[in-house]
Amino acid sequence: MRPLSDLRPKPMIEVAKKPLMEHLLLELKSIGLTDVLILIGYKGNVIRDYFGDGSQWGLNITYHQSPENYETGTRLVAARALLSPLFLLLYADNLWPIPFDAMCAAFRAAGTRAMLTVYRNDDHYSRSNCTMNNGLVSLYNKSRTAPDLTHVDIGFLFIERDVIDGLPKENHNLEAVLYPQLAAAHQLAAFETEHRYYSATSPDRLPRVEAYLNPRKTVFLDRDGVLNDKPPQAHYVCQWKDFHWRPGAREALRFLRERNCRVIVISNQAGIARGMMTHDDAQDIHTRMAREAEAEDGFIDAIYYCPHHWDENCSCRKPKPGMLLAAQRDFSLNLSRCLFIGDDIRDGEAADAAHCPFRLVGEEDNLFDVVNNLVD
Repeated sequence: MRPLSDLRPKPMIEVAKKPLMEHLLLELKSIGLTDVLILIGYKGNVIRDYFGDGSQWGLNITYHQSPENYETGTRLVAARALLSPLFLLLYADNLWPIPFDAMCAAFRAAGTRAMLTVYRNDDHYSRSNCTMNNGLVSLYNKSRTAPDLTHVDIGFLFIERDVIDGLPKENHNLEAVLYPQLAAAHQLAAFETEHRYYSATSPDRLPRVEAYLNPRKTVFLDRDGVLNDKPPQAHYVCQWKDFHWRPGAREALRFLRERNCRVIVISNQAGIARGMMTHDDAQDIHTRMAREAEAEDGFIDAIYYCPHHWDENCSCRKPKPGMLLAAQRDFSLNLSRCLFIGDDIRDGEAADAAHCPFRLVGEEDNLFDVVNNLVD
């Protein structure tokens, strides 16, 4: 990160008007974690002088200073007396919305000594360094040279303090030494995520980090039953003549545009797989829908739809979260700070899987009233 890190440690590089570490600490505060131990080395006084005891942020911060050349494993060994019996280890250059309750439940269910958060690297976002199997990290390869690696370690490690007692006293890399040992002993659970993480590991990555940390407010809308009248079961809106706006839908779109909200539509359209309509039909409907919305001062920023049959086992058909995750990647979203409005239990299940807040609407609900009450 030089020259940005010449006068300050990397966690104090400013992105979206705050140091990176401040964004991370605010995330911890939002999930109820207020006791923070910061392991400092290079220019640690910059961190200590800025955050102090943490009270300004509603946190209780303590520090442990160790030599600049110490790696994470050695820092943990040196700070053992200050660690809780179970703690969450974070790296200050990785940002990701922490679904803390879900992580706690997964860790309890795993019954292991540690649990690592891993990104399923289907999109080759980064170079994979581990593999998971049956909820466990089955192989951890720090050098990223092993064949058939499938996931990326993004940190956010739940770990029992006693685990570090077996670490060597000499300077060592935690990931290279401890993680392979835990994986071999079947004691390293894997919390899998498909929500992208954002790393400030080089200056060229900072614009993407900026977009993630300083986003436009984003609202996801289901289509049938939210924007337009829902056809009967096993029937589809196959042509534009079948599309009928629901009361308050266009007013809601105008309201969202006035508040500079990004609007993304996500919709299951199995009628394509069943041969009742084509991709061109869906595109024509969506083009006309967007035009009519814009004619009344609304705007739809993007539309994602799943064309698959319900038995094709795709990753995009709700209740799976694939469309939400595709939009997350395309727009660098933090899904935990978005809102999904849908009319079906499958919409809610997709939202839960993506850790995205959800609001269910019924036939009597007016979409304008809903968004007026939810979006400020």
